[in-house]
Amino acid sequence: MKSAYELAMERLEKQSPSLKLTEDQRSQLAELDSLYKSKMAEKQLLLAEEIRREQAAGKLSEVEKLQQQLASELRRLTEECESKKENVRRSAT
Repeated sequence: MKSAYELAMERLEKQSPSLKLTEDQRSQLAELDSLYKSKMAEKQLLLAEEIRREQAAGKLSEVEKLQQQLASELRRLTEECESKKENVRRSAT
């Protein structure tokens, strides 16, 4: 007799089957993760330095703008990465 969890997992698999990725696709996904992680780190380092400079100068409005810019850039890079990863996943079918 199957548990409720096993039955739910079977139903879920029927509704939207999981994709089987090739080794090449897995490596492409890992490469995208690595690339975008480094891009995000670069943005954080650059803008963090500017934020520190503006804080030292007492320009709080500039600090807020830079923090918003950083959040926006990180969100954009995350969305771009996920979009490219989704394209790799779709190429599996």
